[in-house]
Amino acid sequence: MRTDKSRKRFVFLCVAPATILFFLFMILPTLNVFRMSLYERGAYSPNETFVGLKNFQHLLQDAQFIRSMQNMILLVVTVTLITFAFALVFAAILTREKIKGQNFFRIIFYIPNILSVVVISGIFSAIYKPENGMLNSIIGLFRSMSDPILWKGEKLVIPSIIIAMVWQAIGYYMVMYMASMSAVPISLYESANLDGAGRLTQFFQITIPLIWTNIRTTLTFFIISTINMAFLFVKAMTSGGPNGASDVALSYMYSQKDAGLYGYSMAIGVVIFLFSFALSACVNKVTSRDTLEF
Repeated sequence: MRTDKSRKRFVFLCVAPATILFFLFMILPTLNVFRMSLYERGAYSPNETFVGLKNFQHLLQDAQFIRSMQNMILLVVTVTLITFAFALVFAAILTREKIKGQNFFRIIFYIPNILSVVVISGIFSAIYKPENGMLNSIIGLFRSMSDPILWKGEKLVIPSIIIAMVWQAIGYYMVMYMASMSAVPISLYESANLDGAGRLTQFFQITIPLIWTNIRTTLTFFIISTINMAFLFVKAMTSGGPNGASDVALSYMYSQKDAGLYGYSMAIGVVIFLFSFALSACVNKVTSRDTLEF
């Protein structure tokens, strides 16, 4: 009995500090965001006025907020699909094909994940520079560039950010999938070869199902983290410009806070939180399937 009590006391002492910190710095601030979304208050004013759901009603009529949400959803969906498609393909090629210098390619692909968002944003901003950027310089070799392409203009700013985000993330997930694919028994592929299955069929019928648990876990994590990464890239590359064309919900939330609309910005935060929670729940539901063992 004494040993059991001592063990429980030890476990409690180990867990208590982390639980207390999580409650103080995660749970309480989150609850306060929900509370403040029901009030009207300046960013630096202690005076609060209860307005109920007025802030949320205003959101439905705010064209710039709707545009920022559309940009965020577009970035999340597009970046996720492109990143995971290329990560899986590259992982399969480097795992199954006999390519010299596989470790070299792993390192090269993984390097962008080590770099900070600010560094990557600086690199791509230099590449997209209209006057003497690398991209326009290469295109100028094949046609006249009297009117340079504005890669960070209103029409192309979102695709330009998508390319930077994919480049940053693809190597990390490629390495993760290479580790999972390496664990798949070669005998399964040999049996499939004897049955006449091609590489593409083996990829979709053997590789993907057997590493599906890993794909599902990383997919949920990536989708949620992309909401934050989109804000970081937008803040570092464009600051929401030009004319709000690259604004995402988080950057718009911060701009409203800086404008003194604290309660309104908290309402935006609540919408983002609920959207993230609902999105992760949908992804878990859609991707659920029986676990295959080998």
